[in-house]
Amino acid sequence: MKAILRSLPILALSLSLATAEEPAAEKWIPLFNGKDLEGWTPKIADFPLGENPGKVFRVEDGLLKISYTEEPEFKGQFGHLFYKTPYSHYRLRGEVRFTGDQQKGGPGWAFRNNGFMLHCQDPATMTVEQKFPNSVEMQFLGNDPAKGFQGRRMGNVFTPGTKIRIDGQDHEGGDNTSKSDAFSGDDWVTVEAEVRGSELIVHYVNGKEVLRYTDIRLDDGKSLASGYIAIQAETHPTEFRKIEILPLEGNKSEK
Repeated sequence: MKAILRSLPILALSLSLATAEEPAAEKWIPLFNGKDLEGWTPKIADFPLGENPGKVFRVEDGLLKISYTEEPEFKGQFGHLFYKTPYSHYRLRGEVRFTGDQQKGGPGWAFRNNGFMLHCQDPATMTVEQKFPNSVEMQFLGNDPAKGFQGRRMGNVFTPGTKIRIDGQDHEGGDNTSKSDAFSGDDWVTVEAEVRGSELIVHYVNGKEVLRYTDIRLDDGKSLASGYIAIQAETHPTEFRKIEILPLEGNKSEK
């Protein structure tokens, strides 16, 4: 009995240390509720903010779907769906796949192409005809060798109205240096962006780091440290079954 009593303080200390070493549970916040577009606002080129012609953005069967099925042919109406809150430091994660056929008239580069648009300008400041917001895109790309698309990587970056640095070199426009696998795109893929203000953005695909870049700024050189989150409509049907965010230390939101 004395031996048992002597061991109790040691046991209590061990349990205390084990508890202290356990990481705090991450409090991911769902941005998509699986029921409707609450919290999201569409901006489609040539239409005023808030209009969603043809229900390009819709929720069906618990999925957020992007499709131009109610339009017979694409006429340049690229679209973006903006979340209501701007962020500066966060992790954004989603599960995405491409489905069906690209809309007739869609540009070749838009085949199985979508993305998370990070640090977006306020959609209220976009012109009616503006096709893409100033932002940094974590790009999702699928392949189909039978249609001439192969070797495209998930998690590349595109910089509409912005500039970044990759491996210490200034960069703007498209980039194809993601280290992800090449996916067909019609299976579910987990995509994640870790955003640290204007200092750093890191892309992950299925939990693997595939690209990182620094010094995020607008074309005029102004530092871009925060902004809105958007997802794209670029003519190929796309589905999301989860979109969630984890605010990080140092996060600043304006609303």
